[in-house]
Parts: sequence; C-alpha cells; structure tokens
Amino acid sequence: MIRLTDVHKRFGAGPVSISAVENVSLDIAEGEIFGIIGYSGAGKSTLIRLLNGLETPTSGNVTIGGREISSIKGKELRAARQKVSMIFQHFNLLWSRTVRDNIAFPLEIAGVRKAERERKVNELIDLVGLSGRENAYPSELSGGQKQRVGIARALANDPEVLLCDEATSALDPETTDAILELLTGINERLGLTIVLITHEMHVIRKICHRVAVMEAGKVVEIGNVLDVFQSPQEPITKRFVSQVTESTEVKQAVAHIKQELSSGTLIKLVFVGERTEQPVLASLIRKFDVDVNIVQGNISHTRGGAYGTLILQLVGDEREIEEAIQYLHAQDVQTEVLGND
Repeated sequence: MIRLTDVHKRFGAGPVSISAVENVSLDIAEGEIFGIIGYSGAGKSTLIRLLNGLETPTSGNVTIGGREISSIKGKELRAARQKVSMIFQHFNLLWSRTVRDNIAFPLEIAGVRKAERERKVNELIDLVGLSGRENAYPSELSGGQKQRVGIARALANDPEVLLCDEATSALDPETTDAILELLTGINERLGLTIVLITHEMHVIRKICHRVAVMEAGKVVEIGNVLDVFQSPQEPITKRFVSQVTESTEVKQAVAHIKQELSSGTLIKLVFVGERTEQPVLASLIRKFDVDVNIVQGNISHTRGGAYGTLILQLVGDEREIEEAIQYLHAQDVQTEVLGND
C-alpha cells in the first residue's frame, strides 16, 4: 500500500541546510496499523507530511496505492490527497460549524449532492459514537468528542489511508484509550491503512501491528510491536519500551534495592506470548533451593500478544542461583542480571 524508497528531505541550502528525514525506506501493508515513534525533532512529522504530498522529498520516492505521490502535481495530486486523510493533535475543527457541518465540509468541497452528503454524515456520526451531538458546536464538546469529529471528517471521502499526527497527545489517558479503540474498530471494519505518529509507547503498544523508531531523521529500528517490546535493540527504543514496562516509581525502587542489596542477586525476567501464562516461577521454586522475593511485575498486551516483565531477588547459594538462572534461559525466558551482593 505505502512504500518509501531512500527518502531524504532537507530544508534550506548550503551549509545551513537541515536534514529532517534521511535515507528512510519503509513498506506498509494494506490494512496495517503502522506506528512511527520518536521524540521531538526526530523527523516523524516531516515524514508523515511526505505521505500526503504536503512536503516533497529532496530525493527518493513516496508511493501510495501504486501512485508515486512524490512526482505528481496539481489536479492529480489533489485527487490523490482525497484518498489520504489526516487527523491532528489539536483537532483543527471549524468553530463556527456544528458537528454535522464539520463532517460535511470535505463532501461540500468535493461537490457531493446534499442528499448523499446527509446520508454519509449520518453514517459517520453513528460510526464514531456522536449520535445526539450532531448539532453541537466544537466549544460545547470534550476533547475526545472533538477528536471523534476530526476522525469522522477524515473518513468522509472514503480514504484508503488515515494519517494520525499525535492524535491523542492532547487527551487524558482514559479518553486516549477510547480513541485508540475507535481507530482499531475502524481499521477492522473498513480495512483502512492507518499510519500513526506519536512519542508515547503506550499508543504503539495499544493498537499498532508494527513500529518504526526514528531518531535524528533516521529510522533506527523497525519491527513487529511484540518483537520490539521483547528485544529492543537501540538505546532510544529501550527508553520507549520502558515507558510502558517500568514506571518512575519502579525504577527508583529497583535502583534503591540495587544500592542496598546485602545478599542475593537481582534479576529481570521477560515473558512473551504464551510464556506469560506458564507457571515458570513456581517450577523454579520447586526445583532450586533459593528464596525468591518478587520486587515488581507487569504484563502489557500488544496486538501480537502479551509481554510481561518480572523483577526478582534470588537469595541462596551462588551456584544454586546460577543454575536457577540457566534454567530460566532454558525455558525461553529472557533473563538479565541487574545486580549482585
């Protein structure tokens, strides 16, 4: 559905030019929810603007649905953009128009007849869960309701691709989850390809099939979300994964325990998929003469399966602890030693 090939984007010229996107190649499948994550300045916003033709690559190719967006202009580009819709962090609604009129706006521009517009708008209001609010103005809506209007408006022209630019960053956690569930339902019901950029790993974990991690204009890591959670390779990816798997309080607690560790060994276990449901810890206690203290545990659910972490303190004979750790490795449980006495 979407292919980026050796895409570069530079702003300015000469020694003062800035490289916003550098040598990015991506393939995004039809019907996939694909996440792009990075901190501010990573290049993700520029990258998403390359997908709808708002920016033209300095070099390389951007192809959507077999059409090379990076090489078309004028009427042909405008027609292509109708198939690539976008929702925004700050909603970008028309404040003088009601919910119904905001959703109808792109249909008016496209010259759709009134009867067809009304049918489509009613369908979209129901789809995004705004029945009963169709005559309200944006100032009368909550943040989540405003974003639902934005989503409905983006779907008005039956796009093939939906771009989400930090679409949940202005929302509270509960509302964020509701919007993410709505996007998941739309993806499953309409088969829509969704490209979502964010700086929050919770968003990636919740709905994405695959993720690309950006840093300094480059894609430094890419893979299935569960694989990235299980085995992040780059330091920046590890920081993003820790957003979900390790709270600040837990990090502080582990750091304190490592400093105060007077006996035993502190280890971190990683469970993936079916392993999260297996009684590995109970087997460990039965098989080895070690005392096991649970410091912290957490299970996160991704589109590809569950991912769990468990931090333990093992106390006992050094040889027995080493054999216990080897046993965990043999059970396909990733084990990392965090500290020893």
